[in-house]
Amino acid sequence: MQRPHADARQKLYDDIRPQHMTPLWEVLHALVPAQPATPCVPAFWRYQDVRPYLMQAGELITAEEAVRRVLILENPALPGQSAITRSLYAGLQLILPGEIAPSHRHVQSALRFVIEGKGAYTTVAGERTTMYPGDFIITPSWTWHDHGNEGMDGVTEPVVWLDGLDIPMVRFFDAGFAENGNAGKSQTVSRPEGSSYARFGANMAPVRHDRKGLTSPIFSYPYSRTREALHALMQGCETDAWEGIKLKYINPATGGYAMPTLATFMQLLPKGFTGKRHRSTDGTVYCVTEGSGIAHVGGEQFSFGPRDVFVVPSWTPVSFDAHQEVVLFSFSDRPVHEALGMLREEFLE
Repeated sequence: MQRPHADARQKLYDDIRPQHMTPLWEVLHALVPAQPATPCVPAFWRYQDVRPYLMQAGELITAEEAVRRVLILENPALPGQSAITRSLYAGLQLILPGEIAPSHRHVQSALRFVIEGKGAYTTVAGERTTMYPGDFIITPSWTWHDHGNEGMDGVTEPVVWLDGLDIPMVRFFDAGFAENGNAGKSQTVSRPEGSSYARFGANMAPVRHDRKGLTSPIFSYPYSRTREALHALMQGCETDAWEGIKLKYINPATGGYAMPTLATFMQLLPKGFTGKRHRSTDGTVYCVTEGSGIAHVGGEQFSFGPRDVFVVPSWTPVSFDAHQEVVLFSFSDRPVHEALGMLREEFLE
């Protein structure tokens, strides 16, 4: 049988276009690739380089005007999309002494990882927590939250944290809603600080606890306790050849991830650690908590120090060298990959 001429095929394509149809065979391999083919690229933000811009933003717009004074970390391959990977959002938020970032809520789940300063607070669903560097704090979906900076022990200073949200995921599903509270105001505090940790943070829970909801009932995980756990494990446990000593934050009521769409981790790399390469389908954002070293991400090499941020796109090999003892916070979209049965990872030599 003689194959149709190319012009005849093109005529078919032109004829079906007004019917909003297109031939699968022309795009099949792009739609169903042999392996992940993310457009995202490895990227690195050195904190000492970007901090001056954040402070300049603090001079130009108030927290109340901005609602959230944030400089978004955009993947260089996704300009204008407010995304660090195709499913994750990240940004650096600044709150200055005396400011209030007013109360609001939204469908998007959010995490805060404090990287500089003391004396700020965040209030979530009526409970306030004071923020310290290294703390991991959750804002569950559709939960009222606000931030403020009242200083501490008579000292006031700027406070900066890394925001991580599932904005691109929610945007993909067209499922976003948001609502503002009273302009320029914090919500009313209805529970004493630390009450959620007291109820759920000691491997115990209230007898009549209702397990509704997928987010951890603990919304503030203090770094002091996380660091203590990592240090204890380093003394008596074998170090993983790929990831050092790595722990995931969990929902104590279920044993699952602390957030339904975002996985969060803290890992320790001993001084002199030279890790093997590994890769996985979940894209990951890292923030350096302590120490310095080198991250080998795909064909890139990032020399990192405290407070620096970098992103490892999906299926991109990564390994770490630690010049000093290093602690890394990270978050990814792993819970969604696992829930959909499509997570894949490889541990390479």
